Amino acid sequence: MAKTKVLVTVKTYPTLSQKYDELVCTAGFLEDGSWIRVYPVPFRKLDTRYKKWQWIELELVKNDSDPRNESFRPYDYEDITLGEVISTKNGWAERKKFALTKVYTNMSELIQEAKNRAIGTSLAVFKPSVVIDFIWKPCAREWDEKKVKAIYARAAQGNLFDTEEEKEVKKLFKIVDKIPYEFSYVFQSEDGIKRTLMIEDWEVCALYRRYVNEYHMSEIDACKKVREKYLDEFAKKRDLYFFLGTTLKHHFISKNPFIIIGTFTPPLAQPQEPSLFDLNYE
Repeated sequence: MAKTKVLVTVKTYPTLSQKYDELVCTAGFLEDGSWIRVYPVPFRKLDTRYKKWQWIELELVKNDSDPRNESFRPYDYEDITLGEVISTKNGWAERKKFALTKVYTNMSELIQEAKNRAIGTSLAVFKPSVVIDFIWKPCAREWDEKKVKAIYARAAQGNLFDTEEEKEVKKLFKIVDKIPYEFSYVFQSEDGIKRTLMIEDWEVCALYRRYVNEYHMSEIDACKKVREKYLDEFAKKRDLYFFLGTTLKHHFISKNPFIIIGTFTPPLAQPQEPSLFDLNYE
């Protein structure tokens, strides 16, 4: 089976699955600029394997349990070839070639595309007209107990064919921390409708954990610092775009099936100094 080349641009924060342990949704661009979703991806296998904006090559097959057009699953989780990491040189020019190939600006039109089974768009780059706020609210503080017990039970099981490294990983196995807050952007698009979309990007959750665990901030102070980063810096000082994705459960039934699965924040274009030849003399 031939390998597919994917430029990874999205890694969501892990969720728990009784079947696969911790799962991460990975998405990115193919060489032709079209979107692809790689799911499910076991977090413990792949978290340290690749970075965002890195080319990877792996064998993929259509995910039969997921009707969304862009959804594929790895054929072999271990057989992944790592490639170049695209830099941010020249104002993120190389990254823009992929991220800004097709940008949506009207949320209502994007939702219609998602609901249209002939099109079924489930991944998109989106540019909000106005970012109004970045908010947080409390959510469940702990993972589902039944799922946690099932995962730890599997981790404790020995396998005659485990390598020494795999055995050591099982000894040290610890489920990733649950984030007790949900973060969301409040914004408007060209349709003029005010919307609130949750963001499930790995980086927003990792930033919160860093403020709490490394800087020993209170939870509320950590949330305020996350807001400062995503609102005061990304929305006001950079050129902010959302990477949007639908959830499988809500794709065809929810009024708005999209969530924010990542952000793209190149620097704002610098105004060019006019030359003598550009000036209008009377």
